[in-house]
Amino acid sequence: MKKEDKLGDLSMQLSVEVLNMCKELKNQGETVISNQISRSATSICANIAESKYAHGRADFIAKLQISLKEAAETGKWLEMLYKTESIAEEQYKYLNKLCSTIRVLLITSITTAKENL
Repeated sequence: MKKEDKLGDLSMQLSVEVLNMCKELKNQGETVISNQISRSATSICANIAESKYAHGRADFIAKLQISLKEAAETGKWLEMLYKTESIAEEQYKYLNKLCSTIRVLLITSITTAKENL
């Protein structure tokens, strides 16, 4: 049975949702933010995956901190897409909540890891 990996699963879900959204945005001619958000959202997932094979606690924390920065950036791109009416409010709220949940989990994980140093 697979060990539960909520952070990994949610970050994969966000990456897939953002990549699918970007396909639609590019079909509509929006490429600037699409390129940026696709990189930041997938970086969250990639760094969380890398953290599982970190070279010690400091490397683990560093990977999660990079993920947290990328999650903050992704949230800002989502806000810009919404404010420029590139995505609907419902889609923005869904993706922003998913991104916010990931940020909360990352902050909790980083804090716990630092306490256990």
